[in-house]
Amino acid sequence: MFLFVMANSFAQQEKGIVGEENWLSNWTEFKPNQKEYGEPTKILTGNIEENTTLYKKEVYLLLGSVFVTNNATLTIEAGTVIIGDYNSKGSLTISKGSTIIADGYQTDPIVFTSNRSVKRAGDWGGLTILGDAPSNKFGYGSVASFHNQVNPISNGAANYGGENVDDNSGILRYVRIEFAGKRVKNGSYFNGLLLAGVGHETILENIMVSYSAGNGFEIIGGNINMYNIVSYRTNSIDYNFNYGAQCSLLNSLAIRSPYVSSNNGSRCLQILSYNKKEEVDFAKSGTYVNAKNLTFINDSKNLETDIKMNLVQESIYVGENTSFIMSKSVISGFNPAVILDEKITLNQTNLDRIIFNNMLFNNCNGNIFVDYNSNNEDLENWYGNSVFFNVYSKGDNYETFIDTKNEKKPDFRLRINKIIASNEVDPDLRIMD
Repeated sequence: MFLFVMANSFAQQEKGIVGEENWLSNWTEFKPNQKEYGEPTKILTGNIEENTTLYKKEVYLLLGSVFVTNNATLTIEAGTVIIGDYNSKGSLTISKGSTIIADGYQTDPIVFTSNRSVKRAGDWGGLTILGDAPSNKFGYGSVASFHNQVNPISNGAANYGGENVDDNSGILRYVRIEFAGKRVKNGSYFNGLLLAGVGHETILENIMVSYSAGNGFEIIGGNINMYNIVSYRTNSIDYNFNYGAQCSLLNSLAIRSPYVSSNNGSRCLQILSYNKKEEVDFAKSGTYVNAKNLTFINDSKNLETDIKMNLVQESIYVGENTSFIMSKSVISGFNPAVILDEKITLNQTNLDRIIFNNMLFNNCNGNIFVDYNSNNEDLENWYGNSVFFNVYSKGDNYETFIDTKNEKKPDFRLRINKIIASNEVDPDLRIMD
């Protein structure tokens, strides 16, 4: 009996973000509006066309749309602060063929933030990386709509995509991106971090986007692994995958507030293969996401009231012609947990492509539904089958996680009977299935 209980406890602890220690410590910041980084000492503007290093001893101002072009490498020293200018919609784009090496330390992260005294979501543009990996679009793509100061006809710096799955756009590790997502003239928004056509040789680890007015992480095409990623109080979608992206999102966290949202949709994770069918080549792969050891939390003070006021939506939206595997993860406090696109026919083929297993659905107003259909009996029977090992519970966030109220060093690992979730991430997590 003792061995059975212990084995069961440790099996449950594997759900959600894991680690022997709280890996959020030191490098994350959950009160970025209270941080002061000093006045800029250097200005970055226009195109960076040769290898350049940014140093910790300086504070850099992004003035307008800054592009790294001509196959140049931008190296950013650990601890460096880069500030986006509010008036000129400051942004940084790493063009296809160029590289960024932003390799911070846990005790000395690299920070992108706003230059306003009172910082708010959408103060500046954001960070964009454009690679040479495939998407399912016809031809190649351009993100010129985000860079209205760039003429895409005469400047190919906004283009992305190719055939190189092994594309290497560099390193982002121990990096924070704060108050990005500036609105542009066409009504769309920059994103905290936009990855378009980025290949799997690129290292993306320990990245935090907080208070983005656009999406926190926007992934268009490409083939990437993302590990130890945090999206905090994003207005729109925390993680948005589209246009044939082939991705693993591993040991990562999204914390939503019902009082921070966007008219364009506000959810933790969205998986689409296209916005318009005529844009894509169906001979190419649709979007595939392997999500493992994730924790998605809605930070409601009163969940029932917030749901009645229509402030809480679903955590995950899955579009048609996509594939999604989510395992060993926690979804807490949403309305409902998951919605499938109404165009998805509920048959064996489609359900085999949308898998939820070893999940904890906590305190959600319903679990998995098809959009515009309140009868989810078939889905409950399917995903509730014991073969999937999904668990359902009702508990507030304070009881469910180790320490959600600590503003300086919160710990969102799962609490099971006061036993800390201490299992290490599976060694195969970094490998795309």
